Amino acid sequence: MAELLKGAPVAEALTEKMKADVEELQAKGVQPVLAILRVGERPDDISYERGAMKRAEKAGVAVKNVLLPANVNQEEFDRTLISLNEDPSVHGILIFRPLPKQLDNEKARRMLAPEKDIDGCTDGSLAGVFTNTKTGFPPCTAQAAMEILHYYGIDIQGKKAAVIGRSLVIGRPVAMMLMHENATVVNCHTRTKDVPSITKEADILIAAAGVLRSVNDAFVNPDQVVIDVGINWDEAKQGIAGDVDFDSVEPAVKALTPVPGGVGTVTTCVLISHVIEAAKRSI
Repeated sequence: MAELLKGAPVAEALTEKMKADVEELQAKGVQPVLAILRVGERPDDISYERGAMKRAEKAGVAVKNVLLPANVNQEEFDRTLISLNEDPSVHGILIFRPLPKQLDNEKARRMLAPEKDIDGCTDGSLAGVFTNTKTGFPPCTAQAAMEILHYYGIDIQGKKAAVIGRSLVIGRPVAMMLMHENATVVNCHTRTKDVPSITKEADILIAAAGVLRSVNDAFVNPDQVVIDVGINWDEAKQGIAGDVDFDSVEPAVKALTPVPGGVGTVTTCVLISHVIEAAKRSI
């Protein structure tokens, strides 16, 4: 039976550290502020916003909610984003994407100041991940996977790691982050031949393809640590499930993150920690 690498204790530990960091900043006269820029009333955006606000409140981070109507034009949106970029009291900006069709998603991503890009979506942030420098921030999900490995004392240095998925949100960034900690990394994707033969050799497997239960016991080995990043809707069970077929993989590996209750639990914490780090860098 695998050790379950649950996200809740990781999130709690991160929150305690964030509280201490915020108190230290406040003693220096700096109040970390997150600006949430939301266009329209999409239920999933509102739900994530509530979660982020709750986590921010726990850590002592202030939130500035900026709501624009769903039919906002490009000029007004650009003006609002520029204003947030230039506001010295705002340390981090979260833009809910995708934006409505009349707005240019790529333009918004390019316009966002990398130093305030706490979700790791700008080219500047991604460049920082690849060069291992403090330019912007890593994508939150990628860092959440790394935080879980660190919290549970999973040794990364010199280990073989396999990442399934090559998106800029998780696959490629987490591969680089593993490499920066001296893992030997193979990044598998849709054109990779015989993926199970590669992943079975890994000490650490990151499943991030976004395909429901696409990783089964044929992909793993008994000494392996599996981080399941997938968040998929399971129509049959009417609930959230991961990329990993939990029932077949859990008895066959050393450790495994559950879905829900794993990486997703830590992601919002990472987002807020980026706001605090941005505030530190602004001093």
